[in-house]
Amino acid sequence: MSRGTLVLADIWAELADLVLPAECAGCRGTRLPLRQGACENCAAALRALRPAPARPTPAPPGLPECVALGAYQGVLREMLLSYKERGRHSLARPLGMLLAEVVAEAAGGRRPVLLVPVPATARAVRARHGDHLRRLARHAAVRLHGSGWPVAVASPLRALPRPDSATLDSAGRAAAAAGAFRPRGRRLAAVRRLAAGRTVVVLDDIVTTGVTLTAVARLLAGAGIGVRAAAVLAATVRRSGDRVGGSDRNGVSFPDGIRT
Repeated sequence: MSRGTLVLADIWAELADLVLPAECAGCRGTRLPLRQGACENCAAALRALRPAPARPTPAPPGLPECVALGAYQGVLREMLLSYKERGRHSLARPLGMLLAEVVAEAAGGRRPVLLVPVPATARAVRARHGDHLRRLARHAAVRLHGSGWPVAVASPLRALPRPDSATLDSAGRAAAAAGAFRPRGRRLAAVRRLAAGRTVVVLDDIVTTGVTLTAVARLLAGAGIGVRAAAVLAATVRRSGDRVGGSDRNGVSFPDGIRT
């Protein structure tokens, strides 16, 4: 096995074992047997993805190294939307396995890791019938543990109510993110002890401007918990006629050739 890489050969098998509506979660146009979550073409597209560095342009000061599975488009985008917004919670398992692959790359090799998912607001938890990222973190941890990684998951922060980021410009997003989280005071000491000797990786599903990941990393650092990297499933690419690998203002660049 190469550095920090997990075997993805059984992703298709995991997708095929899901009890989901008979519609492909990736293309939404293929009717499937009841227990199959993605068609063969969409599952193959996911298997082909490989984690690579991703960096918002411009990157906010203090943003940790960020690794993404792929660009927020195509099959990956539809899978995330099906999971988050269309109620297909069983996709947490295969998506969590994919997130484990990203963590392995972000950590830089098999070592003890502490996963810290970005917390969801109470409103988002109610709307999505649970904390979607915490579910992904649990499945990622199971996957890593099964591959021999000492792994733990912690939630030392809580999310405060904040405006919908879709209505904000870059400056507004940065301001909202800066005040979006608070430490869970009673948990911090325990999490600091847990983080000792571990590589801390912050988890999110999508990175766009990087301000959320930066805010979380800063709060953790202020509490004595240093963050090595961030691992995300997808990175938003905003283009104005750019070619593959390029980026425009407030987009994300992929210096090591992530597939877009």
